[in-house]
Amino acid sequence: MKKKHLVLFLTSLLVVVCAFPIHNVRADEAGPKEVQLLAGKKLGLKTLKVPESAARFLYDSGLDFDYPEAVRGIYVTGPSAGGSNMEELTKLVESTDLNAMVIDIKEDHGNITFEPPEGSPYEDIAQPYIDDPRAMLEMLEEKGIYPIARIVVFKDSLLAKKRPDLSYTKNGEVWVNGKGEAFVNPFMKEVWKYNLEIAKKAAELGFQEIQFDYVRFPEGFGTRDEILDYSQGDYANLEMSNVDKRVKAVTDFVAYAEDELSHYDVDVSVDIFGYAATIEEAPNIGQNFSKISSHVDVISSMIYPSHWGPFFGLDKPDKHPYKTISSYAKIENEVLSKLEDPPTSRPWIQDFEAPWLYSGPAKQYGKAEVEAQIKALQENGINEYLIWNATNNYTPNVDYTP
Repeated sequence: MKKKHLVLFLTSLLVVVCAFPIHNVRADEAGPKEVQLLAGKKLGLKTLKVPESAARFLYDSGLDFDYPEAVRGIYVTGPSAGGSNMEELTKLVESTDLNAMVIDIKEDHGNITFEPPEGSPYEDIAQPYIDDPRAMLEMLEEKGIYPIARIVVFKDSLLAKKRPDLSYTKNGEVWVNGKGEAFVNPFMKEVWKYNLEIAKKAAELGFQEIQFDYVRFPEGFGTRDEILDYSQGDYANLEMSNVDKRVKAVTDFVAYAEDELSHYDVDVSVDIFGYAATIEEAPNIGQNFSKISSHVDVISSMIYPSHWGPFFGLDKPDKHPYKTISSYAKIENEVLSKLEDPPTSRPWIQDFEAPWLYSGPAKQYGKAEVEAQIKALQENGINEYLIWNATNNYTPNVDYTP
């Protein structure tokens, strides 16, 4: 039973128990002494205020998925989920030890991947790749494939350009990074609500987990802090450094998401940079691994060997998938062991090449490299994982439980 659901159950049980009388002597059955006692005795009962949540029930989407013994999933884009590639990806999961799909519901540019109801405030950002998301989920239910909705939060070019006041500007223009991507501002709680309404819709459709990605400030934000114009919202007057404000805002968003989704029968997960677990906190982007982990059911570190600089004593970790993943797993295990109620660890691993790292031929990632990463996780007691390939072209014939 999920932690939040257990709390609701116990609170509701307390309400039911308190509704029953604690004395079973009825006045019409009592003798004179008992009647006198009952008439004159003031029972030491207090009126209890029942938490609002106790009277509310978990939303039932009408779909029934079992949580796998260990989630082993692949990433699926909106076009793949709504196109002919979905049949091939479904066969891949059905014919192997994979059992889950992470499907884009709000993607990296800021579009949602399905058509919302007429009159929805999200109509203008819809790219309806998935014609009928409910039918898709019913198909996954039938095949026993666990569905996870991916929602990209603070990287959102569409919202940034529509609402510059929710973003960062420079010389009156919305700031973009070197890839031309714009971000929205984690200090702005209007952005929080904007994304949580999409998350709730995904839960209502029947997704079993909401996975939030890009839960952070732009990379290198600390070096741009003084040159960009932006609001700190409710955080402006806090007596703390800008670094601490960023960490607090990101952590507060995750806590807000946890609370807002507490009445839906879903798990909450967050994607986080792998290096965030190796340091006290990532000051530029506002990610504190332990603080975020304290508010989620699942933490998914992005630990692709290609995304590490010289680390773990390895000059080029991309060439050493087993050593890289094993070295990281030991650090993460130590960090999570210090938490009172740690989340499930379910890292993202790599099934793609990284030619940008090489002047010549890139290290190829195939069956051996994917299996090496999985084996490294398993040997460190981490049995769940997700596999990333941006184009959804996954290596064939992989043993997903080596």
